Amino acid sequence: MIQLLAENDGLRLVMMMLLFALVAGGVYLLVQAVSSRQLARSRLLEPAATAPTISVGSLRAEQIESAWLKLVNSIENRGLSLVDTKDAALRQRLVAAGWTAPHAPRVYTLVRLVMVIGLPIMVFLFFWLTGSSPGIVKLYFTLIIAAAAGLYFPALFIRAKADRRQQALINAFPDALDLMLVCVEAGLGLEAAFSRVGMEMMTSHPLLAEQFGAVVLELRAGRSHEDALRRMADRAGADDIRAFATLLIQSTKLGSSIAQTLRTYSSEMREKRRLRAEEKAHRLPVLISIPLVTCMLPTMIGVLMLPAAIRVVRALVPALHGGG
Repeated sequence: MIQLLAENDGLRLVMMMLLFALVAGGVYLLVQAVSSRQLARSRLLEPAATAPTISVGSLRAEQIESAWLKLVNSIENRGLSLVDTKDAALRQRLVAAGWTAPHAPRVYTLVRLVMVIGLPIMVFLFFWLTGSSPGIVKLYFTLIIAAAAGLYFPALFIRAKADRRQQALINAFPDALDLMLVCVEAGLGLEAAFSRVGMEMMTSHPLLAEQFGAVVLELRAGRSHEDALRRMADRAGADDIRAFATLLIQSTKLGSSIAQTLRTYSSEMREKRRLRAEEKAHRLPVLISIPLVTCMLPTMIGVLMLPAAIRVVRALVPALHGGG
């Protein structure tokens, strides 16, 4: 392959373009992630830096004309619609994965469209540049597999990212409940407790701090506690956070003690986290047995059997020669 790249100028140019696209895309995603995290941090730290009476102008953040937004707008202006037929379900999956921008579903549709068309073209160019001449059946199935990979790979990537994000939120939630319990028992209200816990957890658990910051902004913008908590549960997409929101809503409606609710649910969440850790620990012997059987067991059998085999050979070879 290296020799082929050295001899073929066209293939080398294609590989350099692909490498540049991967590096540019990685840098862009990193810059977007850092900027969004800094924005969330500034929102949470704003109440501590200003006076006690804080005025929030609007719930919606300022729309940033990003390159992706300009790209999808220009494509749609030329007549190609990027709106998915299941836009609500797609938006919910993207929000669970961390992409909350209004234009995120259109960008996702554009990426899938580019991959469905681009991967078969890249495979065809690879066959053409390498000089190989596959049969019609092989070429057909290769292009179909490439198009299917371009169609389903973004969905798998979104699902994996959402699962990792939900797991991070669930693991951080018991610590947040303990801090919130301390704040409520100290006399803070629900909004102030969310704000304080979000500021304290910005470094250790930034994803959960971002969720709490969004709740604080919604409450200050005039939303009810029920609506803000339910929106937080929908954004997180985790069952434990959804149950927590339901418990707080019921406690507020029934007039029960929020501190007692937080204490009970915090102990339950810590017990569930301990059970998850024990489950992973109990799976370790089964996982370790696979490399043990494939790598260490043959070596141990060889070490144990080799001396006996040497003795047998030393005893049998002279006897065979003497008998001959």
